[in-house]
Amino acid sequence: MQADKASYKKSSFGPAFLFLDSSRRQALAVYYAFCRLMDDIADEPNVPDPQGQLNFWRAETERVFQGKPQTQLGRDMAQAAQTFGMLPDRFLLLIEGMEADLQGRRYATLAELEWYLYRVAGIVGLATLDILGVKGSKADNLARSLGFAVQTTNIVRDVHEDAAAGRVYLPTDLLGKYGLTPQDVLQNTRPEKLAQALREMAEISKAYYTQAQAVLSTVAWRKALPCRIMGCVYRANLAKIEAAGFVFDKKIKLTRFEKIKNIVYALFNRLS
Repeated sequence: MQADKASYKKSSFGPAFLFLDSSRRQALAVYYAFCRLMDDIADEPNVPDPQGQLNFWRAETERVFQGKPQTQLGRDMAQAAQTFGMLPDRFLLLIEGMEADLQGRRYATLAELEWYLYRVAGIVGLATLDILGVKGSKADNLARSLGFAVQTTNIVRDVHEDAAAGRVYLPTDLLGKYGLTPQDVLQNTRPEKLAQALREMAEISKAYYTQAQAVLSTVAWRKALPCRIMGCVYRANLAKIEAAGFVFDKKIKLTRFEKIKNIVYALFNRLS
């Protein structure tokens, strides 16, 4: 599989990549091609033997770091990993997260949910920061806080879409505070109570954004720009859902104009 060089440009922070040199843009394209492939394996209907395909890519990742990749994507991954010092866990933990989705895993507490958030969002942030040149504790803290913020925003935004696929990510103990069970989410039998649970999850997401803001203020503007853009866009999306009272039938997304407005804001301001 060839790396999809256009995939990162379609992301919420694609415009920020215009500030990067070609080697970093190519490495991001490769990593996001890997992420997209893993996500498609786990999420797309009628994928033949999805667990077998994830097993193949786990083995291929191991071959990548042994210098023996068998696929074009694997060879591209090897080049990116070698150039930017990416560790195997940037790929392997994402596969673990996709396996959790295949298994329909549910999470009793926020701490359990954070196990999943780290694998599908935090580790992606770390890989991105590897390529952007942000290392050490700042990278760890930023990847975790912003990744968790973005993914919990996705959980709120996609609650009905996920339910249609038989998935519930809201922690069971949070649902229980409002007299809900995962089955209530799957069937959307109590939308007013679900709105209350979503509001609490949104507050958790906002706390993650606040943590991300504190770290972003210490990172060089150019290196942190993709993260600033992503934070602004996703937090604006969360605000739009909140304005709707957390009661909605279809996914609430930003318009193209709203995205552009928040991208421009991120170019000249800190995440707020």
